[in-house]
Amino acid sequence: MKKISFVSSCYNEEDNVQELFERVKAQIEKFPQYDWEYIILDNGSTDNTSKILEGIAREDKHLKVIINARNFGHIRSPYYGMCQTTGDAMIYLASDLQDPPELIEQFIKKWEEGYKIILAQKNSSDESKLMFFIRKMFYAFLKKISDDGTQMVQNCTGFGLYDKVVVDILKQNDDSYPYMRGQICDIGFEKFYIPFNQPLREHGVTKNNFYTMYDNAMLGIVKHSKVPLRIMTFIGFLTSFASIMLAIIYLVLKLLFWQMFNFGLAPLIISIFFFASVQLFCLGILGEYIGAIYTRVDKKPLVVPKKKINFEED
Repeated sequence: MKKISFVSSCYNEEDNVQELFERVKAQIEKFPQYDWEYIILDNGSTDNTSKILEGIAREDKHLKVIINARNFGHIRSPYYGMCQTTGDAMIYLASDLQDPPELIEQFIKKWEEGYKIILAQKNSSDESKLMFFIRKMFYAFLKKISDDGTQMVQNCTGFGLYDKVVVDILKQNDDSYPYMRGQICDIGFEKFYIPFNQPLREHGVTKNNFYTMYDNAMLGIVKHSKVPLRIMTFIGFLTSFASIMLAIIYLVLKLLFWQMFNFGLAPLIISIFFFASVQLFCLGILGEYIGAIYTRVDKKPLVVPKKKINFEED
């Protein structure tokens, strides 16, 4: 009997985890020919999320719970959960119910047709139109600047089904802070896209903020593009050329109008601040790449589990 693994990561989702499990279970029970497991990682929640998960796990051994020692973030925790899967296919979905579990049926049917990667593509959303537009522009920008012919997908958040062949490749990546969406595209298997409308969160408060979105965006850029580094070089050449031209113009004007031409302090101060801001911008971009390298070689554990429930080692 083949097996399908589900993975979700959560933090303070006490209002959602019970419904999430029930909706996923309702979908997989439509396929009695498959065994299944559902791995949910609790990222050190401060509410009753872990207690609710433990209660469900006592009643249903299909649910495997990992309670982390602390909050290890929205990138490391899901990746660790994926590495614990034992199924012939893995389905990842968010725990806030904005990834509709009802798409699972379509995922499995397309997997049975032979597709290795089936992705839910968010073509519309009930969230803020401004945020949806910003996300869409970012995906388009990332696709444009990606290196090595990697065809980055647009409006896909990682919600989808991945065959064991794909999961095994991802497990071998040896990256403690991966950009999973980019890695999936880098593998190169044919993908099938299932469009959906992302609903609003009904319960609880989103844990995403400006920093987490910026972190995810910069991670995607530095992992899959060298364009920002080349832009820095281009800016350096351009500003150097502009400085030389302005110096020549100033010298000619001063020689022609020695008594009348007075440069003043304002343009000088503006120029200093301009070049300083360019330098800081370039240092920031360079720092992102250095930080990504440091994270890769640091070899920290993905997460530190405090408790595991319904795993074989238990």
